[in-house]
Amino acid sequence: MAPRISPANADPTAAARSTTAPGPRRRLHDLPGPPGIPVFGNLLQLKRGSAHQTLEQWARQYGAPFRFRAGSRTFLVVTNHEVTAGILRERPDTFRRSSRLARVMEEAGLEPGVFIASGEAWKRQRRMVMAAFDPAHVKAYFPSLMEVASRLRRRWLSAAAQDQAIDLLADLTRYTVDGVAGLAFGAKVNTIDGREDVIQRHLDHIFPALFRRTMAPFSYWHYVKLGPDRHLPGHVQAIKEAVRGFIADARARMVADPQLSEHPTNLLEAMLAAAQREDGAVADSDIAGNVFTMLQAGEDTTANTLAWLIWLLKRNPAALARCISETEDVAADLSSLGTERLAQLPYLDACINEAMRLKPVAPYFINEAMHDTVVGDVEIEARTVVWSINRFDSVNEKYFVNAGAFEPERWLAGGLHGNDSAKRVVMPFGGGPRICPGRYLALLEIKLAMVMLLANFEIVDVWTPDGKEPREFLTIVMAPVGLRMRLRVKE
Repeated sequence: MAPRISPANADPTAAARSTTAPGPRRRLHDLPGPPGIPVFGNLLQLKRGSAHQTLEQWARQYGAPFRFRAGSRTFLVVTNHEVTAGILRERPDTFRRSSRLARVMEEAGLEPGVFIASGEAWKRQRRMVMAAFDPAHVKAYFPSLMEVASRLRRRWLSAAAQDQAIDLLADLTRYTVDGVAGLAFGAKVNTIDGREDVIQRHLDHIFPALFRRTMAPFSYWHYVKLGPDRHLPGHVQAIKEAVRGFIADARARMVADPQLSEHPTNLLEAMLAAAQREDGAVADSDIAGNVFTMLQAGEDTTANTLAWLIWLLKRNPAALARCISETEDVAADLSSLGTERLAQLPYLDACINEAMRLKPVAPYFINEAMHDTVVGDVEIEARTVVWSINRFDSVNEKYFVNAGAFEPERWLAGGLHGNDSAKRVVMPFGGGPRICPGRYLALLEIKLAMVMLLANFEIVDVWTPDGKEPREFLTIVMAPVGLRMRLRVKE
């Protein structure tokens, strides 16, 4: 059954409203919230891996907006998608990414890139990054994506022939790592065939360290360094050397072949070409920061979305059957597959959107007020951090009938709910001026992997070792824990 339209969703101006609500205003300290303990506040209640679920539970318990405290900082938590959309629209002038994360990255010796940059630096870098992610450029990178998908197909053919269980997330991460390396830098990385990716090994240490430091009640590493903190400088240095190598190699290719400035073969070449057009306004440090951002954002998000999608489809046989039928009709022959044919898969698109609604890999957005402002009916001071729970409204019966069910039909054009209406509630790639620039590429990678899987294999089973639903584990993104998959080759 397609969801009915609620009054909030039927209003076409809902997404354009201000974050400021009419009527009396409250202050942050007026809001309810969970009781904490001295010094730490509520920090010890936010367990590693499940902080998002704790915040969702607090929202149900105390209502929203509410507040919580981590050390000396008090956070404002909102759940309303219209308020969140207003905050995202007001970046980068009223809100920015966490200044604490920016300081943590700077202390670690990392350039922040467009993800963290603000003000004029963000505007310059955004132009460069958007030029690199232009759909016309992404189409030119498609052959290298096909090569990586074919490599994953060979790996899964071997596993199916031997009736082996596949570590689903590990294999999908190999797929996205190899894809990012080829698309972003022109590097021939092959982790799918079992060759270790040294860069990935360093990133696996850097990202958890940044997250841990950002959430810490104080800068403990200034006084005592735990094991991961002692090793962090070495991992950062290795990444910086690799990034410098990528940039030097790309520049050398572009000097040898000036046509690459007009027809780049990867994202780094496109960024360098765009930086040249900025006439010196974009520094090498800006480019290095955005190379690191691509390494960070282009791997875990896509792999985890794919893993959640495959699990949800296996649990919903009717949706899986319809997805298979559509794939066979449009993209049965991988050798002739292109971006145009991938665009002709509306039901697969709907399944992806539904997976991102139920299992968003970014279940919250964190933004910091750059000056005193009002969020909803709450007055906040400059530097107050606003934590927007991204999944609260997307699984709310007020906006989606049978909200907890996997029903891709709700996303199809002509449905009672309507695609545009749903997208106002569900924002997996953010929104406003700082919406994710790589969303087109991410969706392309997801669809290509799914077409390869459904055209070549029957999904015999997808399960976890304990037989339960996969546990959500949050670090930088929300991952399914322990998923295994068994395949059978189609006759």
